[in-house]
Amino acid sequence: MLYPLKFKNIYKEKIWGGSKLKSVLNKKDIFYDNIGESWEISGLENNVSEISNGFLKGKSLIEIIDSYKEKIIGGKVFAEFGNNFPLLIKFIDANDDLSVQVHPNDLIAKKLHNANGKTELWYIIDVDNDSNLISGLNKSVKKEVFSEAISENKVTELLNFVPVSKGDSFFIPAGKIHAICKGILLAEIQQTSDITYRIYDWNRPDSDGKMRELHIENSLLVADLEYKSDSLISQKKIDSNRSEIKKCNFFTVNILKTDAEINIDYSNIDSFIIYMCVEGEFIIKNDNFEINVIKGETILIPAEIKNFGIFPIKNSEILEIYI
Repeated sequence: MLYPLKFKNIYKEKIWGGSKLKSVLNKKDIFYDNIGESWEISGLENNVSEISNGFLKGKSLIEIIDSYKEKIIGGKVFAEFGNNFPLLIKFIDANDDLSVQVHPNDLIAKKLHNANGKTELWYIIDVDNDSNLISGLNKSVKKEVFSEAISENKVTELLNFVPVSKGDSFFIPAGKIHAICKGILLAEIQQTSDITYRIYDWNRPDSDGKMRELHIENSLLVADLEYKSDSLISQKKIDSNRSEIKKCNFFTVNILKTDAEINIDYSNIDSFIIYMCVEGEFIIKNDNFEINVIKGETILIPAEIKNFGIFPIKNSEILEIYI
């Protein structure tokens, strides 16, 4: 009988990384500085997650999908993606500004890289005072104007800086220019892709003293240069415990908030479910399993598991993610 799966964290050292993954999200196995990302669940080549609990401990995510197929990820999801897990789930700690970047859509990514495009969503977990992020442009411009701004080192004058607060959510479709800025800790849900076109990197050298590569030609090919005022997502109440953050072709993300037991029924969802605990602590259990989840942990619930209870130990906030 399958059970909710935990995975070993895959940590990524970054020049902009900090210490909040350890101090805020309880990643106690981090023993060095500048960790910018924790890849929580990944099927990306050379970064495939490994199960850390139960009788499947030590198996990779791809191995268990190959063995259990639709029982893990759902019939419709398996029919579309096969053994390729469709989402990449991360926590990101920005102790400094990330580069200004943009991602291609599926069509261009397939043509240029034989890979998926990258649409993503951010959920803000923790933020320093007066922190901002970049979401699109502050006005619509023609490609020639944007290209000139890049060449003259004036691209920041066109960027839309948005103040952020804990609990905010931002949808970043392929083509939207964006950057996470200093002081922000967030959860990122995205398509399985690691393709990024870097537009601007604050004239900052890397750890070897070299300037990181920019991808101007590809950026101009895919960037949406129209101003849009829809940066911050307005949550939509579904029931007493659950609000919808975003539903799109690539994923659905809800927020569950509870201080009392919830009975869960996923009979109408033909997909795996992912929980990211962004606040509190809880137990999920039924007659076959009982698993504790603390703030900063991520858990994958196989598609064949439809019913269980959530029992909060502390008031809990949980990102609920599925296809």
